[in-house]
Amino acid sequence: MDRSSIGSQGLFIAFEGLDGCGKTTQAKLLIQYLLQRNIPHRHVREPGGTEVGDKIRQLLLSPETRLNTWGEAMLYATARAQLVQDVISPSLAKGEVVVCDRYLFSSLAYQGYGLGLDVELVRTINMKAVGGLIPHISFLLDIPVETWSQRQSSKQHLDRIERRDADYYQRVRDGYQKLAREHGLVVLNGQHSEQKLYSQILEKIEAYIKGGRYN
Repeated sequence: MDRSSIGSQGLFIAFEGLDGCGKTTQAKLLIQYLLQRNIPHRHVREPGGTEVGDKIRQLLLSPETRLNTWGEAMLYATARAQLVQDVISPSLAKGEVVVCDRYLFSSLAYQGYGLGLDVELVRTINMKAVGGLIPHISFLLDIPVETWSQRQSSKQHLDRIERRDADYYQRVRDGYQKLAREHGLVVLNGQHSEQKLYSQILEKIEAYIKGGRYN
């Protein structure tokens, strides 16, 4: 990958998966790769990334917050709309690579399938919120719920979402797998080594840039 290969419309890459799947680590490794090659980029995470989004993040993740399920879904969509408007769309318009730690598929998996909300309605709300903007490539780092549980057990402080039980996370994982089949997410084994995952991710991105395909 080099600056000339990105194109004038930029490249939008998202990382998805259960908490503890390694997506944040892989997003940071990709950012280091871009830095080393002087490729213009923007690294964002959800929820957050804007003044409004950061405030919503605190509210959504605080264990003290009490929200009904649709209230949670709407707040995620609100934070996402602000992030797209203020950061993602302007960065893509400048031809930058945008690396996003979670995006729209997280809402479909976590609030739609996980909380049992109407998935199509969650999809409609979020597509309106982001003006139909979908990543060029979405990576799903898939791990079993047992692995999620083991990795979470080492954390001292869990946020409001992370405190949910294994049954909830099984629904989220099942939802992600369905979304991957329906929308062509790139599914990688999140139990592989950090370096192996990183190599696979770069390979898929290079393949997409060269031919517009990565499967």
